[in-house]
This record gives sequence, structure tokens and C-alpha cells, in this order.
Amino acid sequence: MDPLLKLLHDDASIPPAHLAGLLGCTEPEVRARLKDLTDSGILLGYRAVLNEEKLGRDIVRALIEVKITPERGGGFDKLAERIARHDEVRSCHLMSGGYDLLVEVEGGNLREVAAFVSEKLSTLQGVLSTATHFVLRAYKEQGILMAGEAKDERLAVTP
Repeated sequence: MDPLLKLLHDDASIPPAHLAGLLGCTEPEVRARLKDLTDSGILLGYRAVLNEEKLGRDIVRALIEVKITPERGGGFDKLAERIARHDEVRSCHLMSGGYDLLVEVEGGNLREVAAFVSEKLSTLQGVLSTATHFVLRAYKEQGILMAGEAKDERLAVTP
């Protein structure tokens, strides 16, 4: 992987001046490279990983398994893109196995998520079935432990 992309993937908050130092180049070179990556569609955005529990923000997240019928001339892509455009959808992935799409949604409460599934998602032409799994707690998000560093909880060995 490109060293600049690896650094950004690990911590997107690193300022260009610091990136330049880490990469052994100048800040204008880093800024130009970032612009090229953005213009080419490789670098799509930057996201912070938030601990929603500590913020006291009560949101409801659900993972939805969706079985769909592929469209003629578009396969799974057209319907997946339609689903992904909904504001409630945080991510949408084509999967192998027992279902076709894994859709992650967010809502303010259970009713909002249920309404999305029953009124918007399951009524789309081509959607055969859905199975909704509500997220109870996140322990790790995008490679980051939500409770901080894990402690070594093994008991000490005694003679």
C-alpha cells in the first residue's frame, strides 16, 4: 500500500506538515499527492471513530442481511446502489454465502430502524427477504478498541 495512504488509513488526523516529515518529503508535495488521490477517487473522505456510549448519544444500529434478485444488465449493483443512497444506510456490502447484501443502518430509535426496513427496504422491487440484527454494543470499530487498550487479564503463574 502507498505509504501516504497507510498513514492516513491508520490516523487521518495527521496534518500534512507532519505527514511530510514522516514520509521524507515536503508539505506541498504531500498536499499535491492528497489532491491527486482525491481527484482520482481513491481518497473518498476522512472519518473519526466515535465512542457513542461515552458521548451519551443513544442511536440504534442494525445489520441487515438482504436477499435480492439480480437485475438483468445490472446484476446486484443497481439495486445495491439504490439501497446505499438512503440516509439511514451507513454501509452496504455485496456478500457471498446465505444472503446477498449486508446493510448497516442507523436510527434514533428502534421504530425508525424498523420503519426503514419495513417501509423502504423490503418494499423495493428485487428485495426477496431481510433479516435484521440489532447491534447491542461495539467492542471494536474500524480497528480501534472502544474501551481503550485491553488489559492482560491472565492470572499470574505461581509455583
